Amino acid sequence: MALTEISEEVRDALAARRPVVALESTIIAHGLPRPRNLDIAVELEAVVRSLGAVPATIAVLGGRARIGLDTAQLARIAGGEGIRKLGRRDLAPALATGADGATTVSATAFLAARAGIRVFATGGLGGVHRDWVRSQDESADLPELARTGIAVVCAGVKSVLDVPATLQRLETLGVGVVGYGTDRFPGFYLTSSGEPVDWTVESPEEAAAVIRARERLGGPDSALIVANPVPESAQLDPELHDRVLGAALDACAEHGIAGQGVTPFLLDYLSRHTGGASLEANVAAVRGNVRLASLIAAAL
Repeated sequence: MALTEISEEVRDALAARRPVVALESTIIAHGLPRPRNLDIAVELEAVVRSLGAVPATIAVLGGRARIGLDTAQLARIAGGEGIRKLGRRDLAPALATGADGATTVSATAFLAARAGIRVFATGGLGGVHRDWVRSQDESADLPELARTGIAVVCAGVKSVLDVPATLQRLETLGVGVVGYGTDRFPGFYLTSSGEPVDWTVESPEEAAAVIRARERLGGPDSALIVANPVPESAQLDPELHDRVLGAALDACAEHGIAGQGVTPFLLDYLSRHTGGASLEANVAAVRGNVRLASLIAAAL
């Protein structure tokens, strides 16, 4: 039995060289509350289609990597119990044991690139944790993006992380970063993290030109990050963000949370202590990223 199954819609689009946008499934299973998560998953796929592209939401179901989900499969990821969170390293055990799982950035990028998809939209990337000097903890997203040739449209890295250190690691790993309409790296919930980016593109066509140039250069595969800021009108209030994040970091240390548990704890704390405002900023960022990724895919 094949370990990977590409939906007929996605397969036909790739064969005809029509635009396809990969979407991760972790935000559906673990990033948004039920039942809203399914509504947003359906909405994001509709946004892709409205702009002339084909959505390819990626997940593992029944021990098979699915590239392109139907409505029932989206509902299974959104509402099923025991949906595992799968990074790149988890794919082989999940496939071998017949598991159901939602793919993170690293797993989604890997599977999408293997299928020939050139553009991937997500919310925010993982990165270097704030206590890296002590924990040596950084997301598996970073090394995977260093060896996977795909364009990732995102709102920067999650603001609970060490943004300057993450940008340094991306540079070291050879992962390209361009700001979309900005010379500042986005801050996920915030329009700007305050950190500069070296290159800016002003249109989907310019972003597509960078992708083509990267592909034509050849050499080792690596990703291109298109950093798309959430609009100021939709961002989380910066003062509220900083105040609640400081309290969240204190709570994290107090409870002894470490490793993979840190980011989910901090994001959940932010959502609960901002009255859901951080969740709305997250959704706004994802919508914008999916829209931009669709326009870039069409320009390619």
